[in-house]
Amino acid sequence: MRRKRLNIGFSSIKALTIMSIFVLLPIVVASQDREALERNRVQIEGEIRLINQMLQDARNSAEAGLSHLVILNTQINRRERLLETNRRDIATLDREITAQERELVRLGLELDELRYSFARMIRKAYITRSAYQRLAFIISSESFNQARSRLIHLQDYARHRRVQAQVIERTQARLTLEIARLELQKDEKEQLVAEQARLIGELNREKSEQDRIVRDLRRRERELSERLRRQERARQDLQRSIERIIAEERRRAQEQARAAGRRVAPGEFPLSPEERTLSGNFAANRGKLPWPVERGVISGTFGVHQHPVLRNIQVVNNGIDFSTTPGARARAVYEGRVSRVVTVPGAFYAVIIRHGEYLTVYSNLSRVLVNNGDRVTTRQDIGIVATNNREGNTVLHFELWHGNQKMNPQQWIAAPQ
Repeated sequence: MRRKRLNIGFSSIKALTIMSIFVLLPIVVASQDREALERNRVQIEGEIRLINQMLQDARNSAEAGLSHLVILNTQINRRERLLETNRRDIATLDREITAQERELVRLGLELDELRYSFARMIRKAYITRSAYQRLAFIISSESFNQARSRLIHLQDYARHRRVQAQVIERTQARLTLEIARLELQKDEKEQLVAEQARLIGELNREKSEQDRIVRDLRRRERELSERLRRQERARQDLQRSIERIIAEERRRAQEQARAAGRRVAPGEFPLSPEERTLSGNFAANRGKLPWPVERGVISGTFGVHQHPVLRNIQVVNNGIDFSTTPGARARAVYEGRVSRVVTVPGAFYAVIIRHGEYLTVYSNLSRVLVNNGDRVTTRQDIGIVATNNREGNTVLHFELWHGNQKMNPQQWIAAPQ
């Protein structure tokens, strides 16, 4: 009987508590989503700030033209990514706000239930408020056991009343906190919507600038075609240099292996135990290699692409291009040995580093800080990236080879932080 009286109203509270698990779960998940989106936003905004600096240099150069367009295209890409991140963030906030509003309703119902239950206890306590009435209630018992049971019941009831008052106070405090949090989320959404409108305005201005540059460059089609031919010759010269170095090193490694009494297959590149370990460690770091520049953005990607201006013309990129700031230093993405420092017409100097079966190539260096045969460590500076003062751009070309096969370096380097 006593247990039944003490549990009055608490089946509803238990149901509300179970409901809270399902209400709060979307809030927790949404918060985790928003943390990932925030990290992504910070990274993209950092890239946009850096690109803005490069764009300013390009705009100040009389002959920036195509370089200006390449950097602007990169900026537009980052701006669109930021817009998409914000759009997803707003959608996540909407879900979080909806879940928060449901939680406020649940807390309100729980508080009403607690207050109702507490009021019933207070009314009952009022009926037996005097010490005489409580004593009479105990004395009127038919047996000692019943008197003992009634005494325990009164003590439990008083203790439960105190606990119930504390629960009400905590629930009220939480309700106040959740209301403040909801208001904060709504303010944050309002700021994001305003930021989204600003970004759209910036994007529209940049696309207008892009259209203007493309129109101007198309009037200089002959000049661009000649420049493209020079770049293609430089690309082929670098590729031939790399292939020649690979063939020479393979031949030398095979001769050394045969001199040591080993049988060597015709196309094999024999490796020493140390080189085999280095090769395995390099391969194990796929997707985790540091960037070959400390600060920069990827402005040219691997593979075959449509020329940004010339119609029906495709360009080949054997690696990726990093646009960076004047004076930037190229650095080794992993430990290894400098196979060769070569001069490439139209691409200044290039440094080729061997990592067992793998090669990394760093070209468009105005000055080199290493020599043939040097051992280098991860992130060691190996040269200064050349700046084209006429066009206002500083670009490092980076390649990664496995044997004779050109790899997509973007699949090997770490994502920007």
